Amino acid sequence: QYKNDPWGEMQTTMMDTLREEGEEACMDLDKIMSTGFEGIKCVESGGPEPGVGCAGRGVITAITIMEQLKVYEDNDFVFFDVLGDVVCGGFA
Repeated sequence: QYKNDPWGEMQTTMMDTLREEGEEACMDLDKIMSTGFEGIKCVESGGPEPGVGCAGRGVITAITIMEQLKVYEDNDFVFFDVLGDVVCGGFA
């Protein structure tokens, strides 16, 4: 979990929500998105547990879910902050 709002609250990642509550829970934008400073919306994609799976797959899953939720259509800008050294390929 990551601190990303002005009150220092922890945000559950999309991948944690997916693992713990299933795909249907991820389709609830209010459940996976938080609103912080100046109304900036944030989704933390997260990834697999350390040492298990591929971090790139978590990013791809998050992008796919956000496409289904039409996140890209309702916002002026969308920024991604991803790992620069994904060892399983994809972004490296």
